[in-house]
Amino acid sequence: MNAPFKPDTALEFATLARKAPTPADLTLTVRDRRFGRDKAPPARWWLNGDPIGSAWHNALSATFPRGEAYFIESVKANRAGAPPKLEAEIRAFVKQEINHTREHIAFNRTAKDAGYDLDKIDRRVAERLDMIKGRAPELNLAATMALEHFTAMLAHELLSNPRHLAGGGETAELWRWHSAEEIEHKGVAYDTWLHATRDWSRWKLWKVKSLMMLVVTQTFVTHRFGDTVALLAQDGLTGAKWKAKVLWYLVGNPGLLRRIFPAWAAFFLPGFHPWNHDDRALIGKYESEFEAAVMG
Repeated sequence: MNAPFKPDTALEFATLARKAPTPADLTLTVRDRRFGRDKAPPARWWLNGDPIGSAWHNALSATFPRGEAYFIESVKANRAGAPPKLEAEIRAFVKQEINHTREHIAFNRTAKDAGYDLDKIDRRVAERLDMIKGRAPELNLAATMALEHFTAMLAHELLSNPRHLAGGGETAELWRWHSAEEIEHKGVAYDTWLHATRDWSRWKLWKVKSLMMLVVTQTFVTHRFGDTVALLAQDGLTGAKWKAKVLWYLVGNPGLLRRIFPAWAAFFLPGFHPWNHDDRALIGKYESEFEAAVMG
């Protein structure tokens, strides 16, 4: 059942350095959908028989349950005093992320049933979260804001270029659903950050968020590359040849990371906001295709 939320457009962030350009008519919809229940499990290389694409997405999914719980807590820890508009957006964000966690736990279980060991990835995420447990709430929110930008960039690419998930069956539908909601709530962590740091100077805001994005980028790319290579090794696909193939997958063809580079670089512009680029048309396209598939 879909539960739409339409924010109160009359309220503005009066204390912000500038008004956040989150669309006034933005609707956050909690799409309570389930995937892969009571059906035959997907193939081991579920993404059109491609071991690299399958391994990349499996590695990414393995980080989501703990990662999205961290996102939720980071945003909630900084919402005190938020205007009603932002408070309501945070509630919708939390509900969407809880559903994402549930579905990726189920997806990860199918990967384990197919014979993949995801425990090492999960342990590393848990250890890293333990290391930063006592960090200032604003810094955890800055990390969440940067990672949410990463997920929104990847989501945009997955929905705008159907070739990335072509031949993925119902598992690909999980990723399209997740991508639609990542685009939809891409401004929530950023607007919460603007609220939590409303007394900071513009220089401090830019410096902290930029340094955090550089740290997050280094960690994200290094770990996801290594995790993908490790999962391929579980299939006996090892050596420099397969590392080169993973690199080509990411920066060559189809070039997932190469294609998101302009959006990544835009994060460092002084006037950046996730909604400077309104890509809600991709959500509408996903919704129409989903409805057509259900009705068909």
